[in-house]
Amino acid sequence: MTKETNTSESKTRTGILGMGNGVVQATNQIIGTRRWIALGAVLLTMFFSSLDQTVISTAMPVIVGELKGFSLYAWIFTAYMMASAVTVPIYGKLSDVYGRKPFYLFGIGLFMIGSVLSGMSQSIIELIIFRTLQGIGAGAMISMPRATIGDIFNPRERGKWMGITSSVFGIASIIGPTMGGWITDHWGWRWVFYINLPVAVLALIAIFFALPSVRSEERVKLDWWGSVWLVLGLVPMLLAFTWAGSKFAWGSTQIIGLFTMAIVFLILFVFTERRAEEPIIAPQLFQNKIFTTTAIVALFIAMAMFGAIIFLPLFVQGVLGQTAEQSGQILTPMMLSFVVGSIAGGYLITKTGRYKVQAIIGTGIMAVGTFLLTKMGPETSSTTVVINMIIMGLGIGSVLPLLNVVVQNAFPYRMMGMVSAAQQFVRSLGGIIIAPILGSVMTNTFSTELAARMPAQLKMAMQYMPAAQRQLFSNPQGLINAQAQAAIQSRFAAFGSQGQVLYQQFIEAVRQSLSVGTSKLFLFSFVVTLLAVLSALFLPEINLKHDEFFAEE
Repeated sequence: MTKETNTSESKTRTGILGMGNGVVQATNQIIGTRRWIALGAVLLTMFFSSLDQTVISTAMPVIVGELKGFSLYAWIFTAYMMASAVTVPIYGKLSDVYGRKPFYLFGIGLFMIGSVLSGMSQSIIELIIFRTLQGIGAGAMISMPRATIGDIFNPRERGKWMGITSSVFGIASIIGPTMGGWITDHWGWRWVFYINLPVAVLALIAIFFALPSVRSEERVKLDWWGSVWLVLGLVPMLLAFTWAGSKFAWGSTQIIGLFTMAIVFLILFVFTERRAEEPIIAPQLFQNKIFTTTAIVALFIAMAMFGAIIFLPLFVQGVLGQTAEQSGQILTPMMLSFVVGSIAGGYLITKTGRYKVQAIIGTGIMAVGTFLLTKMGPETSSTTVVINMIIMGLGIGSVLPLLNVVVQNAFPYRMMGMVSAAQQFVRSLGGIIIAPILGSVMTNTFSTELAARMPAQLKMAMQYMPAAQRQLFSNPQGLINAQAQAAIQSRFAAFGSQGQVLYQQFIEAVRQSLSVGTSKLFLFSFVVTLLAVLSALFLPEINLKHDEFFAEE
């Protein structure tokens, strides 16, 4: 049994939690005034952890320019995402046993240390290492908030507050790029990391006073071997997806070796979990139809969403010919509609107590948005892009908070941290895996289309260029910014009076090739979203609990 060691307003309550285990004492529930302080801490933590990614993305060109190591550019993001993803289920399980508080404090503290060290980095390798440290801390900040909302509100109430919590991500995505650019221009890129510290201190103070301390009176045997196998299985798998098609061929010895290693360790993980007394991810989760269905829907939505977020700026800048600043701002309408959809969708769940119809309609709206993306081309207006993004954002926002509420409602309170973290883990995994795959598809499609669309005269002219310069022309990311295009134009000027004509032909071929490539990726997002709609049709609907166990005392 467990006991809460806090005083007046955070009282210990007991109830029958089901799953055939009799009476289990609740440990993390928060009532009274403390619930609002805890809610503020949750929103604050989610805000600055979400803000961190968007702020840093704007500063990355300056960072790489100073620290060098452009070939390792992607690892500044990949290291963070991998570290946070693999630790999410571990934090979730541990928080069910020992309470959310110690892991919140540990995660934020580690994130702050990583932020300071990242700001002090003198090389790209140092920055990658310190970003990994940040990611380990961020794993706690990703997994704890949704479980903490479950500690504060009953399942019926959670809809509204999950919607508000999810909207924080959208707000951070809107503010982040502008803030990152301003800080980099006026204070320097190192302050992009330091700016986290004062907000993190406020979150630490709020969490320390608002969340209950929990201790276990019985000896708990934690599944440490399961944690080891999980990490050793996920890291090579994520590395394989990251490197395949870019650094190594999909059929190369290195990629096959990484996948083989991942499979072996993940088999060991499953074997261990089936026999563990306190598994990190309980096997019975996957025997529950609600958990399995919501995880599948979350996975498909994450894949479709990342496909749009990553490549829409490339479409706007490369195909429509707009500036880098305009392409960076194109996601704002989607994030604003995401905020509206999250808040409205959460309110509807709380008001009606039902969710299946909303899940079907929400994924359906998202499918309409992704279908409209597939119809975009060089002639598409900015207004049309904005409308399509708004539709997609409304669909995503109305579904994601719902999935958290539904899966928490389907399991006993003592498993809340684990089920919330497991679903978040699946969602993160979908984004991490799909990004490099889509990037590889984009690069290969672009190269094939560009070679087919270039006029014979242009192909002949490019044969006289050095091989290194010709290779640069096969990278879509390196062709769309104004500086790169100015450099290319100067190279074509060497061909005399025909140089400008050849340059215009080349840029038009680039635009058409990018249009084909992005259309293919948007088609993938549409198909994946249709799978999300189909999965939502099989989502069981049970009553959202509104019982005395969570009532205000």
